[in-house]
Amino acid sequence: MIPASAERARQRKSRVPRRLIGGLLSIIAALLVGAVPAQAAEAADPPPAERAAGSTAPSSVPSVDVPPTPEGYAISGRRAVAIADEVDLVRAQSAARGKLVAQPRVADNAGWEVGFFADDVEVAQVTLDGVSGEVREAWDGVQVAWRMARGYPEQFGHKLNAPYVWIPLALLFFVFLFDFRRPLRIVHLDLLVLLSFGVSNLFFNQGEIGVSAAAAYPPLLYLLGRMLWVGFGRRSAGLRPSAPTLALLVAALFLIGFRIAINVVDSGVIDVGYAGVIGADRIAAGEPIWGEGSFPDDNSVGDTYGPANYLAYLPFELALPWSGEWDELAAGHAAAIGFDLATILALFFLGRALARRHREAGDQGAGDGWGRASRKQASDAERRHHGNRLGAILVFAWVAFPYSTYALQSNSNDALVAALLAWSLVAFASPAGRGALLATASMVKFAPLALAPLYAAGERGLLERIRPREQIGGQMWRPRLLAPLAFAGAFALVTGLLLVQPALEPGLAQFYERTVASQLERESPFSVWGQEPSLAGAQTAAKLAAAALAVLVAFVPRRRSLGQIAALSAAVLIASQLALDHWFYLYIPWFLVGTLVALVSASPAPPGAQLTAVRASRSSSSTVRASSSANGLGRSSQKRSASER
Repeated sequence: MIPASAERARQRKSRVPRRLIGGLLSIIAALLVGAVPAQAAEAADPPPAERAAGSTAPSSVPSVDVPPTPEGYAISGRRAVAIADEVDLVRAQSAARGKLVAQPRVADNAGWEVGFFADDVEVAQVTLDGVSGEVREAWDGVQVAWRMARGYPEQFGHKLNAPYVWIPLALLFFVFLFDFRRPLRIVHLDLLVLLSFGVSNLFFNQGEIGVSAAAAYPPLLYLLGRMLWVGFGRRSAGLRPSAPTLALLVAALFLIGFRIAINVVDSGVIDVGYAGVIGADRIAAGEPIWGEGSFPDDNSVGDTYGPANYLAYLPFELALPWSGEWDELAAGHAAAIGFDLATILALFFLGRALARRHREAGDQGAGDGWGRASRKQASDAERRHHGNRLGAILVFAWVAFPYSTYALQSNSNDALVAALLAWSLVAFASPAGRGALLATASMVKFAPLALAPLYAAGERGLLERIRPREQIGGQMWRPRLLAPLAFAGAFALVTGLLLVQPALEPGLAQFYERTVASQLERESPFSVWGQEPSLAGAQTAAKLAAAALAVLVAFVPRRRSLGQIAALSAAVLIASQLALDHWFYLYIPWFLVGTLVALVSASPAPPGAQLTAVRASRSSSSTVRASSSANGLGRSSQKRSASER
């Protein structure tokens, strides 16, 4: 999200008893209704004639630069100042700060916007009708500088905020993923917690950012704990929907079409998507991206992202060129839809990758609770069905979850981060592949950098990798560091290639200042840290804890499945977000992919199945070792094991 200066640019359209089931669904409906973001009402003050008389606050002084009265206006700039000066909110600021300086500006929709300044800082703002003089809105505090804090209904989400859209979507997400045979499983609480971000969103849409920021932390903290629980190998009941695979796929296809339709018909491109289009246009024109004055005034700090972000927008901008203004931005819509479809495709293949991993490891294959004790003995048809079902669950969960749609409706670049992280999990068996994809994600937005230690270690923690193998012939085998080295090489290569452009112009120092430094230094009211400076010590502790977690998961657990990797990646990203000065709902897709994979992979084995699978796996391993030893293939097998993921 672009901070205060760019926020001034107004965004364009841009099998259980029936009673138990009924009671549970009643509770769910009540929670969902309470969590639905409502359309925000614009703050308006009564006309000046209705103000309480007798205020001792001094009158404001108009600035020397008063614009001429536009054609069709009945109210002059000075008259607009006089009317705005009588608003209670302005009078309160005058009483507290002394005489204010007023600056009238011509606003959209045939109106005036009057800013009130104290020591060159705008402390209040009033907009009024240019014909009738009626006050439309009045703001003070952080809502003067941050338009996104005002609860404008057309700012984020658009039609998604309507109850008749939000409630059915949330119900679909919950009911289709619900296991009606075991209604009291903790994973159902996980689904409700994911939906509970809507409570915070409700207050945000009403302009109550003090409550909305605080209300985002309980679900983030809960999900952090759950992802650590799954990531460190603590078994719990995972997603086992009662809905058939075909029903999940049909519903997902319907929702994909619905998402694209409402994006085209009723959504706006926010400053983030606008920045991507501008940057792509500058690449096409051979112009530098980063630097003071590189971007137009209505998005002057749009050069805050990494080079992969603007390159990702390039094909869309070439196909649908930018007009030079913040208009409908067809390229922004097309890019957001493309990023979303890339995530959906990755999630389906990720489900198949999970099934393949389950099949390769007998004990983990039984651990998902989806089929027979040993996947090695299952037919090819069963294996394909298992993978398709996992893929269908992941795809449906993504398209039905309101906050992936929220990002799509905002036409931001956050689904691009999610897509790259999803594909990195698909390619996780290849250290170089996951290294290249993580590097690309980190050069879009820098948050995925926190996953580098986890991805470098892979499916064996560094404590396991640096432990020497058994002595053979009096010599000790080298530590198993081939995979981390391959990851590091690919990560460094891709990062270096992406940094060639900013290194040539304007130089890496200025690139750092315009991107990483500006992100670290900006202030924001969209967190408890930004709203309460006295919590600086607690925020520092949160940052240190997030950094410690990012390093810790590189060492432990010693061995982890792909599902655990996904859970740990989600935990690291959530911990990082908990420490941010600026947090927003568009960041939820960053950890949503890992969270969904973790919940799908968390199911325990059916009674007795895991032991059977472990025995089968050990028996099979013994047979393979004996056979390999007999035919001289033992050393080759050991080499393959040494280079494992």
